[in-house]
Amino acid sequence: MATIRPGRCYRQLERPYTRQSVRVPSKGYVKGVPRSKLTEFEHGTKGNYDKKVFLVAKRSVQIRHNSLDAARVAAVQYLEKRMGKGATFFMKVRVYPHHVIRENALATGAGADRFQQGMRASFGKPIGTAARVMEGQKIFEIRVNSALVPLVKETMMQAKYKLPTPCRIVVE
Repeated sequence: MATIRPGRCYRQLERPYTRQSVRVPSKGYVKGVPRSKLTEFEHGTKGNYDKKVFLVAKRSVQIRHNSLDAARVAAVQYLEKRMGKGATFFMKVRVYPHHVIRENALATGAGADRFQQGMRASFGKPIGTAARVMEGQKIFEIRVNSALVPLVKETMMQAKYKLPTPCRIVVE
């Protein structure tokens, strides 16, 4: 398995690169984009809830698909583990990783200098996707009844640790 570069390599906003094509492999589309790890966007049961709790980005940033999925999994597990029987919630991921991330892989090891191109034609190969999140944009939403708001705030803290940007928690 290939190692992934740290999040700081990809969190700066850059020009969106999104022209993915699944069926039409014609000129102008990105070929060979790996699937996103983020496959589920909604959890829990839909219904009438008193409160909505949001995780809001404090900075404009790109968040990779694996980071979004890790935050989602951490939040859902934390909620399900600590909620009592019969307590319900609804969680939604409000961003989608459209932006294709590219990497110009550089050779390492003995003799790498003989066949390496350096920065010549350094467009890069697609290695994953990222969501472009703007300052003040809502990343996650959890709907619950009023009694569970403190637990949901703790849950959002758990999800916040998995993301590459400072976030704040907003209750409506």
